[in-house]
Amino acid sequence: MVGTAPDGSGLCAGCCGDTGRCPACREPADLLGGGRCARCTLAGRVHDLLTGDRGAVPNQLTGLAGVLTGAENPYPVLSWLHRSQAARLLAHLAGQDSPISHELLDNLPQNAPTRHVRGLLITARVLPRRHEHLAHLEHWITHTMPALLEPHHTSVIRPFAEWHVLRDARRRTTRNRYSVGAAKADITEIRTAIAFLTWLDSHQTSLADADQLLFERWMTEHRTHVRKLTSFIRWIRARGLNTALTTPKRPRQFAGSFLAERDYTHHLRRCLTDGRLPREVRIMGALVLLYALPLSRISELTTTQFRRTPDGAFLTLGRHPVLLPPRLALLIEEQMEDPGTGYFRRQLDDEMHYLLPGQAPGRARNPLGAGALLRSHGLPVLTARNTAMIEAVTDLPPIIVADLFGLHPSTANRWAGYANDSWTHYLAARDQDVPGS
Repeated sequence: MVGTAPDGSGLCAGCCGDTGRCPACREPADLLGGGRCARCTLAGRVHDLLTGDRGAVPNQLTGLAGVLTGAENPYPVLSWLHRSQAARLLAHLAGQDSPISHELLDNLPQNAPTRHVRGLLITARVLPRRHEHLAHLEHWITHTMPALLEPHHTSVIRPFAEWHVLRDARRRTTRNRYSVGAAKADITEIRTAIAFLTWLDSHQTSLADADQLLFERWMTEHRTHVRKLTSFIRWIRARGLNTALTTPKRPRQFAGSFLAERDYTHHLRRCLTDGRLPREVRIMGALVLLYALPLSRISELTTTQFRRTPDGAFLTLGRHPVLLPPRLALLIEEQMEDPGTGYFRRQLDDEMHYLLPGQAPGRARNPLGAGALLRSHGLPVLTARNTAMIEAVTDLPPIIVADLFGLHPSTANRWAGYANDSWTHYLAARDQDVPGS
């Protein structure tokens, strides 16, 4: 129905004659304010957005124009063009003479519109895909770190950041082991090293002249930062910048907190059956409670890792698919059908079909935000994962746990040894709420 009769009833395009047809494409349609259908209106607005003063879409952006105008439903894209700050940023970039590149975007404020435009350009294959967590560290070292440095600290901090921290981050990236949390931790290490050198300046002492007594004073004043400085102290000792400073050797701490059996069962039941919880919260919570997955791995799961067969539904976590409980499988299928990002976003997320997509196209959900979301709904993360891992290694051989959960064998063996050595502590944690215990 594209028109209205005198009695208020709807009229189809054929009954309306030419008044119900788009003058540009001659197709029957609901005409918008400019007198054209939504599809033609979208094509015109995309053209205006990307041409600037050129009169034609640049060759670099023709693929992006095709992605935007080819959306199956033009209305969400029209709304995005009208309201989004990212669309205005894209128009600004398209109007410049220089080609759009990652380096050009790196020089802009790293906010939500910039991330959205970058994701859009990557999914449209205007820009090559890159490892964003590593890129974030590189950008911070290049653009943010210099403003934090005193000139006489540069000769120490820059080699530490570039030759040690960044090189290690690149090595971990090649193994796909560099997460957003790892990037944040690396930046914190560099910040702590800068703060330590500044503290030495305030005590009229250079790094080379600092002694262990002064360093212990710093550790007393900054107890929570000692661990963050350990890597820097090892680095300066290895290079002879100061061999007098040592950090205390602390025994390796393993898991120390678990859920009681009643609490573990309660949280798992909530994730599988409580419809009041958001679906993504239920999925993430169940994966933590059942398979001891860290949120950094859950956020990277893709829809291609899920498979349903006549024997059941499976999710590939490591090298082998793991059988899913029926209710969790249904939740994952519902999430795949409607990830909550809108049809326009689903079209943009081309080959990277994340099970839990983030805000920007082609990006997964931030695991730090995911942890905050779970905790806001009363679901523990660390204690739940500890309990799930203990449950696994006490029921299955460590090598089987490593294969099923995608863990390193040494990690599974450490958990198995910990379960054997500390079984009484675990039983005590589980029996806290049992009458008569």
